[in-house]
Amino acid sequence: MFYNKHGDINMEKQILHVDVNNAFLSWLAVYKLQNGGKIDIRDQVAVIGGDETKRSGIVLAKSSKAKQFGIVTGETLYSARQKCRNLQVYQGNFKIYREYSNKLYNLLLEYTDKIERFSIDECFLDMTNYLMKDTLLNKAKEINKRVKEELGFTVNVGVSNNKLLAKMASDFTKPDKVHTLFKEEIKEKMWNLPISELFMLGKKTVPKLYNMKMRTIGDLANTDKEMLIKKFGKHGKMMWEYANGIDESEVQYMPEKPKSIGNSVTLPVDINNIEQLEEVLLALTEQVTYRLRKQNMIANVVNVQLRTKDFQDFSHQAKLDNPTANTKDILKKAKYLLNEMFKQGMFIRLIGVRVDNLISKDEMQISLFGNAESDEKQKKLDNVIDSLNEKYGFNSITRAGKLEAKKIVKITSKDEEN
Repeated sequence: MFYNKHGDINMEKQILHVDVNNAFLSWLAVYKLQNGGKIDIRDQVAVIGGDETKRSGIVLAKSSKAKQFGIVTGETLYSARQKCRNLQVYQGNFKIYREYSNKLYNLLLEYTDKIERFSIDECFLDMTNYLMKDTLLNKAKEINKRVKEELGFTVNVGVSNNKLLAKMASDFTKPDKVHTLFKEEIKEKMWNLPISELFMLGKKTVPKLYNMKMRTIGDLANTDKEMLIKKFGKHGKMMWEYANGIDESEVQYMPEKPKSIGNSVTLPVDINNIEQLEEVLLALTEQVTYRLRKQNMIANVVNVQLRTKDFQDFSHQAKLDNPTANTKDILKKAKYLLNEMFKQGMFIRLIGVRVDNLISKDEMQISLFGNAESDEKQKKLDNVIDSLNEKYGFNSITRAGKLEAKKIVKITSKDEEN
């Protein structure tokens, strides 16, 4: 946590970079398996390429086994065939790539709505206001695991406090890895890398730096900044800053209206007490309704999910009396659903809340039977707490009833927004 130039408290950025391993070949492999294929092309000496009958056809992606034959991305298919006569060549299919890229994006939306699609197979996630007292590393590991189990392909996830370092981290050893690169790790993890591996360093620049006796990123980081600016201009300043892990750029996201918003948490201990579960439910509902109001939307349906210690899943949903975004009404319905599902003797390891059938607040039709004065008071209370949470971070402001929830569990885990 730190203070900005206006004296307001800012949270230190929490950034993830998610990069699909061997995206084109992996996505085609998953598509084939899900549509009746018996062979996983990732286990073959295989490449994705263009028309093999044309001399211009090149390798766009390769399997691990193809890599063992010395086949590299960008070489001609003719050249690749000389290295392995049994090479399997598959045509690219942008429709499939887009489908699986969207599946990844929709999964990531369950964690934050601040996502920058940097390319078709990689995204930056700004998790700064979405950790809910969990750690960034835990979220990264969860994303890595869920992508593999639910989508069928693997990703590398880079973990840091800015985009540059998160991107560099995701490029460390592959595949299917989670790597951190925080500021205190730069010297150990980044400075010994070849200078050519620094993000945004052009191919034409590398030989010039070599001629200046710079071989590693550390060499560049410890070079006089003013000298680099004099020789390379603004690019010299950027190179020096990147080599030192300095990057103030924001995650550039395009807000999309969600179809549902939810949050769930795996409890540190199994709970068989309904009152304790209701306390956790309050904290979860508060976070869900905060995000609902932030989107200027209202919900028609509430859903509560339970998972027992034996991994049995239960979920009930119910329609709200009136579409709303206020915490009090949604919590009341969520508690009703919880009590409807929970049976004596149950031990609960996960609890979740989701609101569905969302519509824009502007579409709301005011009920003739609603208590306008009470609704307005609740709206003001929600808005005050939202403002304080945005300024000071979640869990800095506590409603009556949330104190016990903090003792039970860190309300963290899986934010959902679809």
